[in-house]
Parts: sequence; structure tokens; C-alpha cells
Amino acid sequence: MEIVYYLASFCLIAFMVLATYDGFYLHIWKYGLFNREESFFEHKMHTLRAILFPFIVWLLFINETSFMTFIIGISLVAIDMIVLAVDAYSEKESRSFMGGLPQWEYIVHLFANAFHFTTIILVLALKINVTTATIEFATLTIVTPAHEIFHFISVNIIPGAIILALTHVLLLVPKPRTIWNTYRTKLSCC
Repeated sequence: MEIVYYLASFCLIAFMVLATYDGFYLHIWKYGLFNREESFFEHKMHTLRAILFPFIVWLLFINETSFMTFIIGISLVAIDMIVLAVDAYSEKESRSFMGGLPQWEYIVHLFANAFHFTTIILVLALKINVTTATIEFATLTIVTPAHEIFHFISVNIIPGAIILALTHVLLLVPKPRTIWNTYRTKLSCC
């Protein structure tokens, strides 16, 4: 099981790097999707996913023994997948102002979501025991160095994920959006 924790740790870090680049730098900083009528719906979808992510991490990755929080976490993953599908379907119209979504950004989305869902699948492999007769929720977690690393990463990404989610939410509201745009125009980098 050690290797599964190491792989999950790698995938979670890779997802967070790509999601921060895509979700903050590209969508908020560079393109300002929340400022454009045609891409405002896409920003709403990103906001929903940004809100869901810290809950998924808490309920699936950090929760060790509660079957109920595990079920709630799985339900949030299902909702996340639906929101992702709606987001992907709407991106063609959303990015009409830039001639559509660039191919390289499609690739960023592909890898970010691959790492995101691979982490979830690896965690499911750790939490579900399949026997010849049943499928059981694993209530006993053996604490190993790899487990501790994964737990440490999971706990420590939550504050940044919450900040990114709150940023998305605030940019849905006109007054914070105006404040953001005022200060954003004073910075000329990137």
C-alpha cells in the first residue's frame, strides 16, 4: 500500500500545481473570465468545482474511519463530475472572445483532471476492500511514512484551496469584482 500513497501524493501535488495555474493564473488573472458575459457561466462552473474540492479532500482523503463521510465524499465527487461535464460542454461558446480554447489549455485541463481523478481512484483503492463475498469500507488505516506524507499534503492544501474557492465566489459579486479589477489593472506583469 505504500506505493499507492506515494502515487496519490504525487498526483495530488501535480493536480494542485496545474489547477492553480489554470484556475487562478489563466482564468482569473490573465483572461478574467468573470468579467466577460460569454464566459461568466464558465466562471460559475469553476467556482462550484473550487468549492467542492476542499470538501472532497476533507471527506475522502483525510477522513479515515467514518463510512458516512466517505459516502458524502463520493457523492461530492459525482457532483464534481457532472459540473465538469457541463463546464466542458460550455467552453466553446465561453471562449469565443479568444477564438476558442487554445489546444495547450485543453492539454492543461486534460492533465489536471487526470491527476485529480487518479488521486480519487487511488484513495478509493485504499478505502475499499474487495473480497470474494463482499465489498467493504476499510475502517482500519495502517499508519506508515507514505500515509503520513499523503495526510500531511492533504491537510495542508486545504487552506490554499479554500482561498481559491473564496476568490472565485467573491468575483461573482459586482463590488468585489470592481475592487479586483481596479487593483489588477495597476499590475502590469504576467
